Order: sequence, then structure tokens, then C-alpha cells
Amino acid sequence: MLRACAIDFRGNWDEHLPLMEFAYNNSYQENIQMALYEALYGRSCRSPIGWFEPTDVELLGPDSVHEAIEKVNLIVQRLKTAQSRQKSYTDMRHSELVFSVSDKIVRRIGKVAYELKLPSEMDMVDPVFHISMLRLYKHDPSHVLTHEGIEMNEGLSYEEELVQILDQQVRRLRTKDVASVKLEA
Repeated sequence: MLRACAIDFRGNWDEHLPLMEFAYNNSYQENIQMALYEALYGRSCRSPIGWFEPTDVELLGPDSVHEAIEKVNLIVQRLKTAQSRQKSYTDMRHSELVFSVSDKIVRRIGKVAYELKLPSEMDMVDPVFHISMLRLYKHDPSHVLTHEGIEMNEGLSYEEELVQILDQQVRRLRTKDVASVKLEA
């Protein structure tokens, strides 16, 4: 929106920033089904620009009010264009993911979250995940991994035992040398 307005206002967009902010805060947002100002304060925004109809401008005063109304209308038009473009990009790349409640997914929470049944070893992990973090999975027995228990110290740290040095090198930077060692534990 700022880019479009900068073109329309020929480089002095910073002078019109309060009008852009006003237009943005009072524009309808599809995701919350209302304007941002209305969502925050529970009512529509009233400002000197919005208290009257354009036909009442002669009664209220100078041409600057009429110019401000025209600029806000232009900004609102550009904002709708930008929102429409973003919506079309999103719609082209968006696919609706729906997972069925089964033995691994306990329940659906709202439109975009699921509660999962996690192993008892993962009791400290919150079982609710956003849909973007989930992927459809077909079970394959070769994917099952076994793990050995790790003894944790009080500080939630553990000690690894060195098995073999696989590689070592020294990287020369501009002002210092950095040694690195690749180990197999």
C-alpha cells in the first residue's frame, strides 16, 4: 500500500502517512470481518474527515478538508487493490488441509489446530499443533526408530562419549583461524 501511495503522492508519501494509517485502520479486514479500529474499540472511527458527506464540505470550511477526503478515498482504493492482489496470491497457493480424527489425532481445535496423541516420553510438549506444522503421513514400518535413553544431569545437559574423529580442518578468516573437528559419537 505504501508503495502504491508513494507513486500517487510523487515522493512525499511521508506527509500523507497519517491519512494512510487512518485509511488502513478503518478498512474492512476479511480475516476478522471488520475494521481494525472497530475490533479494538468496538465502534466505527469518527474523525473530522468522516463526520460529514462530501456535499457538506462547502458548509464546513477550506479546500484542505476536501483534498483530504479525496486523498483518503485514493488510499482506500489502493488498499483494496493491494488486499485483492494478496488474496489472489494466497488463493492460488492455498490448499485446504483437513485431517481425520483417528488414533494419532485426538481432536480438531478451531479451523487451524489439532490436538495430537503424543508418546508418554513427550509429556512436556504441548499436544496442540497448528495445521501448518502437520503433514499427511502413510505408515511405513521402516520409519520406526528406536532410541536409547539418555541420562540427563540436573542442568538438563548430558555427556557424549567420543567414538572417533572423522575430520578436522582449520578455516582461515581475515583476522583469525577457526579450528573445527567432526566427531562420531
